[in-house]
Amino acid sequence: MKFQRVKLSNFKCYDDADLRLDSGVTVIHGLNGSGKSSLLEACFFALYGSKALDENLGDVVTIGADDCTVELWFSHAGGDYHLTRRVRATGAQPTTAKCVLETPEGNYEGARDVRRRITELLRMDSEAFVNCAYVRQGEVNKLINASPGDRQDMLDDLLQLGKLEEYRERASDARVGVGRVRDDKQGALSQLDEQIQEKEEKELHERLNSLETKESNLQVEIEHIEDQKVTAEETLTQAESVLEEYEEKREELSTLEADIEELETTITETETERTELKEQISDLQDRRESLREDLSETVAEIDLDSAEPDPDTVDARLDELQSRDDDLQSRIEDQRVDAKEHSSTADALAESAADLESRAEDKREEADELEADLEAARETIAERREQISDIDDQIADLEARFEDAPTDRDGADAHKESVASDLEDARQRVTELETKLKNERESLAEAEALLEAGKCPECGQDVAESPHVASIEDDRERISELEATLSDARETVAELESEHETARELVETADELATLANNRSNIVQLVEEKENGLDADQERIETLRKEAADHESEAETKREKAAEAREQAEDCRSVVAECNQERQQVKQSIEHLERVEDLLGNIDDCDDDIERLREKRSQQAELNDQRREQLAEKRERKQDLAESFDEERIEEARSEKQRAKKYIEQAEETLAEKREQRDELQNAIGGVTNEIEELESLRERREDLEATLEKLDTLYEETEELQEMYGALRAELRQRNVETLERMLNQTFDLVYQNDSYSHIELDGQYQLTVYQKDGEPLEPEQLSGGERALFNLSLRCAIYRLLAEGIDGAAPMPPLILDEPTVFLDSGHVTQLLDLVEYMRDEVGVEQILVVSHDEELVGAADDLVRVEKDATTNRSRVEQVEATVAELA
Repeated sequence: MKFQRVKLSNFKCYDDADLRLDSGVTVIHGLNGSGKSSLLEACFFALYGSKALDENLGDVVTIGADDCTVELWFSHAGGDYHLTRRVRATGAQPTTAKCVLETPEGNYEGARDVRRRITELLRMDSEAFVNCAYVRQGEVNKLINASPGDRQDMLDDLLQLGKLEEYRERASDARVGVGRVRDDKQGALSQLDEQIQEKEEKELHERLNSLETKESNLQVEIEHIEDQKVTAEETLTQAESVLEEYEEKREELSTLEADIEELETTITETETERTELKEQISDLQDRRESLREDLSETVAEIDLDSAEPDPDTVDARLDELQSRDDDLQSRIEDQRVDAKEHSSTADALAESAADLESRAEDKREEADELEADLEAARETIAERREQISDIDDQIADLEARFEDAPTDRDGADAHKESVASDLEDARQRVTELETKLKNERESLAEAEALLEAGKCPECGQDVAESPHVASIEDDRERISELEATLSDARETVAELESEHETARELVETADELATLANNRSNIVQLVEEKENGLDADQERIETLRKEAADHESEAETKREKAAEAREQAEDCRSVVAECNQERQQVKQSIEHLERVEDLLGNIDDCDDDIERLREKRSQQAELNDQRREQLAEKRERKQDLAESFDEERIEEARSEKQRAKKYIEQAEETLAEKREQRDELQNAIGGVTNEIEELESLRERREDLEATLEKLDTLYEETEELQEMYGALRAELRQRNVETLERMLNQTFDLVYQNDSYSHIELDGQYQLTVYQKDGEPLEPEQLSGGERALFNLSLRCAIYRLLAEGIDGAAPMPPLILDEPTVFLDSGHVTQLLDLVEYMRDEVGVEQILVVSHDEELVGAADDLVRVEKDATTNRSRVEQVEATVAELA
């Protein structure tokens, strides 16, 4: 397996990073804390997701970002792969928003499926990865510090021996399970033997024969009673048939009597109804004559051509009048609309005229206000010009101060600072002279005191023996010179103080000139702005007065149009009044015609009702004739039924029915008892039969159980052999791996630690490590120095990596060998040996890709590719730089 490229977005300390990784040794170099290890953690996280993290999933997201993305491109077993993981940290809990592995055989999605596929490809989970290929920062001593048991578990898992132990445990569990099942089956066999013996002691077949004989005899008796019962039921049926026939005739006779009575009543009622219908017809004829009289009177009141109009003529006249009414209504509505429109137009014109007059007044007021503002502006301009003249005078007075000055206004600040500096130097010179003069005077006073005492003022010897007595006069002359120099220095200070005061005043004058110039510029700008607006304001005043006059003229025109619109509205109202008067007359005529139409309809209704009642009376007469015929037929049938009754036959049938019912009841009671006895016998037979079947079933189960026990005995022996075989195979493979690993470990340790102090390393079957000194004394690895222990662990890691790579014969290529800060516990001498180890793994063992993270400059020389990582102190963000090969060599 080889990492080809890793790309980060908002991962830990990286905003964006894109790094390509090649074969050979790649050293990722940078200062401590710059983010080097985060690049390797990103690759590990891409492969195994949350299983690669010791912290919370959200901690991989850059502070302040909502999500982060890690992409890893790698090759494995001849195929190219691309893995993408994105973590979203916007909700209450961080989640994996995307996880996709693109492979030659297809894509895998979801964190669980991707992690399972990576584990299958590399034949190692995340824990095995860090125990074999990834030596993380601070974990270089992980294997040596582990207990022998933990170390054994780690190495067994890496060397796939854990699977054999898992299989051995499964075989053990299977053996225990088989033994448990075999014991259960043996107990079940004993129970079956007891049950079979118990049932054989019951003599089930003899009991079954006896019960079947009793059941056969009882069945014969039941069949005889059932035959006698059938004969009685036939007799009962015949008697009931005679009685039913009698009852049917009695019911028919009763029905005939009721029907005859009902027909007689119906005929009488119908004749009464026919009489009432005749009276209704007479009343309708009288009403028809009264309606015809009303019609004649109504026709006389209206203008019709005929005294007896027909409905069509009336409808035509009504249509004509209604059409006229509609025309009048339409004209009234039109005139009302026109009147309303004229009134609205007049109101709108009047309102518009008032608005125009108001706007004209506003224009005049605005013109007056502008005229007043214009006059005020002219006065302000005059005042501002006076201010400008005053400012010009002040500026001229202030500029005159610079005519005899040692500097101009632009150099006033620099001149002041120069004088201040000279003044400071002069004051310091005075202080130094005063101090020196004071010291000289004190020395002179001391010398004069010694001289008075007869001592040399310099060496303290007697004056007669001292060669330095004459120097006191020199001291007095030097003091006199110092006093003169100090006086000149003080005069210089006084002159400089005066110059400094003058310089300060010049600076203040320059500042005042700048302020006046700024004020003058502002006033000039205001005056120009005011003057530029005067002409525009004057034009605006004239425009406003003209617009006011135009508004007044337009308002007068609109008032005249409003008066014309009101006159037109009044004319429309007059037309509406005329139309309403004519419409009233039309409505009166329509009402009379509608009365005529109603009367004609009522007369027609009377004619229809008379005809309908006559037809109904005729139909009732026909119905009564039919009913009289039915009444004669029913009276004849009644006579025939009364003559057909035979009282003796009916009495005999009643007697036969009673005897048959009594026998049937007695037979049913006897049959119920016999059948109950038969059911009990059948139940007993069924119970015995079931017990016989159970006995046969128990015997069959016993045979099956014996066969199963034989198989379980065989299976128990096989699982026991399988358990022993897996244990022996694991021990054998472990011994082989231990021997190979011990050989590779000694080769690697000899390479990196060429020292006469140690002879070799021993690795026992429990992966207990022992280092032997040259004198044969054994040492525990913990007794080595820090650097030696770190090299020992690196040697062990590399030997394990080599064993895995060679042991699987290339079937599953190993991941890159990753060393994160391996020099933490090494001094400079041991770092050189680490370089030898890295070159050995690359050149001799043939590891395709080695990734080393370190801040140590010595490791840079071993790099085939160099990557530099730097962190911005302001943003706290890291960036990656791929260093060219020539630059890497120079570095």
